[in-house]
Amino acid sequence: MGCGAAAVAGLVLAPPAAPGAVAAPATGSASLADGADGGGPKGFTLRDSRITESSGLAASRTHKGVYWTHNDSDDGPYVYAVDGRTGKTVATVTLRGLNPRDVEAISVGPDGDVYVGDIGDNLGGKWPEVWIYRFHEPKRLGDVTVNPTRYTVRYADGPRDAESLMVHPKTGRVYIASKNGEGKAGLYAGPERLTAQGVNTFSRVAKIGLQATDGAFSPDGKRLVLRAYFGATAYRWEGKGVSGGIEKIGTVPVPIQRQGESVTFAPDGGTLMYGSEGARSEVEPVRLSGEAAPPSAGNGSAGQDDDGKGGGALSGGNGGLGAADRPMVWAGATFAAALVLWLGLKRVFRRRN
Repeated sequence: MGCGAAAVAGLVLAPPAAPGAVAAPATGSASLADGADGGGPKGFTLRDSRITESSGLAASRTHKGVYWTHNDSDDGPYVYAVDGRTGKTVATVTLRGLNPRDVEAISVGPDGDVYVGDIGDNLGGKWPEVWIYRFHEPKRLGDVTVNPTRYTVRYADGPRDAESLMVHPKTGRVYIASKNGEGKAGLYAGPERLTAQGVNTFSRVAKIGLQATDGAFSPDGKRLVLRAYFGATAYRWEGKGVSGGIEKIGTVPVPIQRQGESVTFAPDGGTLMYGSEGARSEVEPVRLSGEAAPPSAGNGSAGQDDDGKGGGALSGGNGGLGAADRPMVWAGATFAAALVLWLGLKRVFRRRN
């Protein structure tokens, strides 16, 4: 992390929501998270020297305190299980017979299977198809080679770039959020059940207004969070139809990171774990509160009623930021914009080489 990043590393930035960010109307306001409390999940450092471009993150359903991650492109068919207490890799899973192109996301389904999204397209939507790989989460942690199921994916409205793959924890349906910096991104739903025979067509079910780099459903399936490099948005998920009756709640904070790429819900259901690319990158917790917190999150979700539509700990059009906080937020936003430009140019030149 450069000196500029270090100077604002402790800043939690909650940018204003983009207008028209989702097809359904927004209600209520988002509450700022205040970080994990003393009894909540802790942050950790990815200590494995092989993990230099952690691009996805998913909490294990089988092994308490363990998180699955993977590198971006150019690594190979590997998925890593990391102990959230120590940051050490406790298992490496090799996906036999695969040569991934641009792995960007990972999620764990209600059946305990791990889904890996080879869904990136740095050419801006030129690849006619992408893939999802699926394997059973190992009952015992250790290095192992598995035979994954491979699913071919196409979008009903044509190719596009994407970095966010989410498996709903109750229905098992797979969703992908496309990535577009011009406000044209969308949420896409796959068929009720994926098939390894033929093509799985993903159809657009909602508009989203951010350049999503990852997303995650809460363990109870009642909330969806999509993150970008320096912001995130929470949605209420009512479970109505394929689109889930998606309804925007508002922005939630993210920590300033070197290259914010991943997010998952911790098993407690009320804490987001944010990851970043880079060697020895940090995974940082942010506790949700108010409407952004899932109804099942329980303690720590201050101000939430039983129906999950409480007023929240903080409110207001600026997400509850006080006047004294705003100069720091603008400073962080300025740095964020410069860093995004630098990272974009870095990736372009890397692809050309």
